[in-house]
Amino acid sequence: MIMGINLLLVSTETTPNLLHVTFHGVPILELASVCINLTLFLVFIAIVLARQVAVCYGRIRLRKEDSSRNSAAIRYRGVVDGEEIQSLVIGKSYKISLFCCLYVLLVQISVLGFDTFRVLRRGKAHWTVILFPASQSLAWFVISFSALYCKYKALDKFPLLLRIWWVASFVICLLILYADGRGFLAEGSTHLSSHVLANFAVTPSLVFLCFIAIRGVNGIEVCRNSSLQEPLLPEEEAGCLKVTPYSEAGIFSLATISWLNPLLSIGAKRPLELKDIPLLAPKDRSKTNYKVLNSNWEKLKAENPHKQPSLAWAILKSFWKEAACNAIFAGGNTIVSYVGPYMISYFVDYLGGKETIPHEGYILAGIFFTAKLIETLTTRQWYIGVDILGMHVRSALTAMVYRKGLKLSSSARQSHTSGEIVNYMAVDVQRVGDYSWYLHDIWMLPLQIILALAILYKNVGIASLATLIATIISIVATVPLARIQEDYQDKLMAAKDDRMRKTSECLKNMRILKLQAWEDRYRVKLEEMRGVEFKYLKKALYSQAFITFIFWSSPIFVSAITFGTCILLGGQLTAGSVLSALATFRILQEPLRNFPDLVSMMAQTKVSLDRITGFLQEEELQEDATIALPRGISNVAIEIKNGEFCWDPSSPTPTLSGIQFKVEKGMRVAVCGVVGSGKSSFLSCILGEIPKISGEVRICGNAAYVSQSAWIQSGNIEENILFGSPMDKAKYKSVIHACSLKKDLELFSHGDQTIIGDRGINLSGGQKQRVQLARALYQDADVYLLDDPFSAVDAHTGSELFKEYILTALATKTVVFVTHQVEFLPAADLILVLKEGRIIQAGKYDELLQSGTDFNTLVCAHHEAIEAMDFCNQASQDSDEPDSLDKKCDSVGMGKEVQQGISTSDQKAIKEKKKAAKRSRKKQLVQEEERERGKVSMKIYISYMTAAYKGLLIPCIILAQTLFQGLQIASSWWMAWANPQTTGDKPKTSSMVLIVVYMALAFGSSWFIFVRAVLVATFGLEAAQKLFMKMLRTVFRAPMSFFDSTPAGRILNRVSIDQSVVDLDIPFRLGGFASTTIQLLGIVGVMTQVTWQVLLLVVPMAVACLWMQKYYMASSRELVRIVSIQKSPIIHLFAESIAGAATIRGFGQEKRFMKRNLYLLDCFARPFFCSLAAIEWLCLRMELLSTFVFAFCMVLLVSFPHGSIDPSMAGLAVTYGLNLNARLSRWILSFCKLENKIISIERIHQYCQIPSEAPAFIENSRPPSSWPENGKIQLIDLKVRYKESLPVVLHGVSCTFPGGKKIGIVGRTGSGKSTLIQALFRLIEPAGGRIIIDNIDIATIGLHDLRSRLSIIPQDPALFEGTIRGNLDPLEEHSDQKIWEALDKSQLGEIVRQKEHKLDTPVLESGDNWSVGQRQLVSLGRALLKQARILVLDEATASVDSATDNLIQKIIRTEFKNCTVCTIAHRIPTVIDSDLVLVLSDGRVAEFDTPARLLEDKSSMFLKLVSEYSTRSNGIPDF
Repeated sequence: MIMGINLLLVSTETTPNLLHVTFHGVPILELASVCINLTLFLVFIAIVLARQVAVCYGRIRLRKEDSSRNSAAIRYRGVVDGEEIQSLVIGKSYKISLFCCLYVLLVQISVLGFDTFRVLRRGKAHWTVILFPASQSLAWFVISFSALYCKYKALDKFPLLLRIWWVASFVICLLILYADGRGFLAEGSTHLSSHVLANFAVTPSLVFLCFIAIRGVNGIEVCRNSSLQEPLLPEEEAGCLKVTPYSEAGIFSLATISWLNPLLSIGAKRPLELKDIPLLAPKDRSKTNYKVLNSNWEKLKAENPHKQPSLAWAILKSFWKEAACNAIFAGGNTIVSYVGPYMISYFVDYLGGKETIPHEGYILAGIFFTAKLIETLTTRQWYIGVDILGMHVRSALTAMVYRKGLKLSSSARQSHTSGEIVNYMAVDVQRVGDYSWYLHDIWMLPLQIILALAILYKNVGIASLATLIATIISIVATVPLARIQEDYQDKLMAAKDDRMRKTSECLKNMRILKLQAWEDRYRVKLEEMRGVEFKYLKKALYSQAFITFIFWSSPIFVSAITFGTCILLGGQLTAGSVLSALATFRILQEPLRNFPDLVSMMAQTKVSLDRITGFLQEEELQEDATIALPRGISNVAIEIKNGEFCWDPSSPTPTLSGIQFKVEKGMRVAVCGVVGSGKSSFLSCILGEIPKISGEVRICGNAAYVSQSAWIQSGNIEENILFGSPMDKAKYKSVIHACSLKKDLELFSHGDQTIIGDRGINLSGGQKQRVQLARALYQDADVYLLDDPFSAVDAHTGSELFKEYILTALATKTVVFVTHQVEFLPAADLILVLKEGRIIQAGKYDELLQSGTDFNTLVCAHHEAIEAMDFCNQASQDSDEPDSLDKKCDSVGMGKEVQQGISTSDQKAIKEKKKAAKRSRKKQLVQEEERERGKVSMKIYISYMTAAYKGLLIPCIILAQTLFQGLQIASSWWMAWANPQTTGDKPKTSSMVLIVVYMALAFGSSWFIFVRAVLVATFGLEAAQKLFMKMLRTVFRAPMSFFDSTPAGRILNRVSIDQSVVDLDIPFRLGGFASTTIQLLGIVGVMTQVTWQVLLLVVPMAVACLWMQKYYMASSRELVRIVSIQKSPIIHLFAESIAGAATIRGFGQEKRFMKRNLYLLDCFARPFFCSLAAIEWLCLRMELLSTFVFAFCMVLLVSFPHGSIDPSMAGLAVTYGLNLNARLSRWILSFCKLENKIISIERIHQYCQIPSEAPAFIENSRPPSSWPENGKIQLIDLKVRYKESLPVVLHGVSCTFPGGKKIGIVGRTGSGKSTLIQALFRLIEPAGGRIIIDNIDIATIGLHDLRSRLSIIPQDPALFEGTIRGNLDPLEEHSDQKIWEALDKSQLGEIVRQKEHKLDTPVLESGDNWSVGQRQLVSLGRALLKQARILVLDEATASVDSATDNLIQKIIRTEFKNCTVCTIAHRIPTVIDSDLVLVLSDGRVAEFDTPARLLEDKSSMFLKLVSEYSTRSNGIPDF
């Protein structure tokens, strides 16, 4: 349009009355308008007629097909395309558009009336005067009707014809306005007429309508009823059912990225949610890409099994079509970008007065404009293509790594910790995906260099050879630097892996760290690991700064060499050739600067590909480890022949050997043996988990597996029980009953909808185990493998479970169960006794008892424990026989009583609870991950900028960048000014002065770049370290409730991904933003210096840019936040699946978990794809604006009379202007990316604000060093709740534990036993009441002082990766001799002495190379070393056999005889010899007295528990 005006401007100079030419008295422009309007009117009529014909034809066909359905053929007005419209929201823009149309129509009708009146009455005017207003009135009547029709038809876009009409009207209006303006200046007020005034009056309306026409969206929001649509994914949110418009967008929509408009307009109105983001097209989904890549990878593996397959080749084979299509855009873009530099010399010549063809200036301006336009469009398509390619590769690779994680063999699993595997996915896969950005650089770099040399050869002749040599030198110089950089990157990644592994372990075991008061020690360890990482980070960032300096200097170096050579060879430089060369160098700068990035990215990608390939090549579980037969084919359920198995293939002694074993269908098999005899390994060999050395394992039907350490998924209880199976209410109820879960679910405020925290944190040990059992039972398998399922539950629940679960629910199934409870053995059809990995005895209970040996030892140990309860029997014998029988029945029946006959008042309470639960979904323990909304607060930027040296470096960085930019412009200006305008003119200085001044200015500017790069790196390092330390300290000081309610994945996300962004990304983004801003100001400055008129466009353009940027940021910010949140569930599922891989495989659920992973990947890819497209959407619009500004500048330069402007200065303006669109989009992009990255700081900042638990030390109230001397514990009206929003768990507990006594704490599962212990250690602060130990209220002293004086052996034994010594004494306070003593006392001395490394024997992650019983003994060793006056045993012997349990009890009696020992136990013999017993029920004290007194009381709960236990132990046949 601007060109059109200028062409008119030019032509008016030659023929002044062109615009006022009339045709039969009608001005030519008005005539053109009449023609255009009539043409568009005819097109409109044709479209309407065509539609009517189509509708009629459709109706006739329908009548022919089925006359009965005639009425259905007429579509109901409120239904559009099969969707019912619920409501229409009419936006402001639609209302204003309609008003503008009606206003213009009114004006045109008024003019028509006025002109008609003049023609008829006075005969003053010719009839042709009314042609223009008549055509306008007709046109605007049709336009207004079309605009109204949009509302009637519920269209959310204006029709294309209408938009074209508006744009055409606006262009004509402008041209007429221009002509009238000139006429008014020439003729004065005589030129005014009704047409002139009308045209002037409608201009504002047409400006607005033109803007709306370009946007396309009309402001009508249509809310459709989606009940008629089928969901695309079973797990998809109901809210979002539309597939992205990208998949079906037309060419125009793709080129302008306008398919994204609907989403951005929602984002501008309110913060976006995940449900607003459309689904990916099927071809972009993870499943599609995973299938393609996986099949190519498997083909490559099959082609040459002995050679390592190339993952890179598999990726290329899978995605080559996308890459090739992308290469076309990349190549086109490269070629077009060199048009500008090539044409500059002609342009300078033209301005200097050399015109070779007519209108050459306008032709040149047109070529520049077209080239820039094509460059802009191709750049955006290239970048979007690259992003999509990267997304496909990432999704496919993540899915492959996940699938591999589920299939790893045990030995492979030991060589990759879960932290490492998560890193493959979070870091390595990400890096391989990011490589798509550099994919085309390999072939584009030579192409760019060749094009540059061709242009230089034209300008500087043979001196271009020097350019080539200088370019090669500058590329070669960076190769060693890139190598060093890569080396530092490798070391940085390794250090990061170590830190992440340790962090993950600390988060997993935070409860133990806090209970043992070790958190400071482990925090310091992490800080030391961060120190190592920081050392390499420092080297990496400073080497990066040096590379930045070299690459900003390389174009300066290349240009100095080129010009120097040219002058030495006596070549004639002119302003045109110099400017053309400078523009070429500037374009060449990009590939040169990208080269080290390319080299280091190739190296990093290769490292990542090798790591992933190595992982994908790891050994998988043996496919033939077990032979699975279909159900019903054989009567033998499990058979093992000559089985030999070993966890560690390199070990000389196998884990299990000589296993001969056969189980008929429906048999119950019990497996027993001492700690470490290979019981769990025995179940693993049936599952095929343990590597088979020889033999054969057959299993008939499908299996269900319950592991010893409960594996619970995060999600609600119902999801855990169903485990992917459909809900069957009746079956579900019977499962809940069989697992004694009914009462527990009623205690939860949300019932079975209660969300379980990370690793089942808000369930007690017994509840976790029973949820596992329920999961197994619901699957309705043929073979059940249960690994010590009764150890974590109390005696009553245990016998209830055994009766309801194993004897009733699984009566017809084949069951193999490991147990330490001797009392359950008589009910087994076959008992296997294991010792040192061999089955040493097998048979029925009575047979084995008669044969003596090891089985006898186990049973005797159990009987010893029972005999300790002798007085229990005496107490019972006081009553007569029938009564004791009643007792027996009563005790067994109690579970049912609990489950069915809850009193009416209780039922009411439960109903109330359920209502409350519905009201308050908010009160769940684990909440949705929080995210900020709206703008990133300025506080975050300021907190980051002042984090390092109080922000003093920021002004220095800006100053260095400004000086660099100033000197660079000066050097270019010097070369353009000092050289002659055209060949033959005289140069203004000598060649020597010319080149010396140029080099001084150029190298001066590069020195400032070096200063800036070093300052940015220094600033970034300091800020990153401060933020990390602050976050780490805050997280470690957080209360336990924070870890219970925050999945570890969320915290890991902050310390890995977000911290990486702060370490490596943000400082350079900040520096980049500052430098681009200053460059942009420099470019605009140079252009306005030459043509100040550019300012007229630059100011509105800047306003438009800022408006668009604001419009875009509203959506982009939320998209990036959603992306960060959607990343956590992927990592979380990954870590969770790897931890529970054995259970997932045991149930054969790999496929379901794979699907879940693909679904989560798509949930992540949806917002990710939209956020990438949004950046391109913005850049395209910015670049188009700047392209128009550049074209305007060119046209102005061409329009000036010759000689009125210095050609070399004009050339300089064009040289810089060529860069305007790239710089502008780079500026906006760097700002948006900076804001998107700053969200990482916002997320870290969130974790720096976590409220801390009570202080570790309170200086003025520290307890004496000998405290507690006596060990007396007083509980006074203790009330405890887990969280403000959750109900009270302990209701006013009051009692006193005398010092030096043994206190047993018993009660049903979920009665508040473990909560009481947590309150004692202040893991939970009491909601009311006090705890006093030796006259000191524990709430008044520091947490470290309290916890370090108490000792605990917890329910879940946790070992840390490292050595046995490090696990027993992490604070390094004890000598080796003391450690050996503790090991001997805890029965581990012999085992450790047999190991090669003794105390330095390695402990793998989570202590996986030690059995659960052995881990429990290590916990005992810790307590023995600590020698505290108060010892708490929380289910400490649940995972060991009776013999070991008795031994532990003896050790505790002797070693802790003067200590207060509080024991929570389900095994009654463990607490029967206590001095006092506390019985808890529903968080209240039910009984508290000596065991003897409680047993005398016939109504006591304790008596019920004891008689129940002895009934179970002696009277198994009663089952």
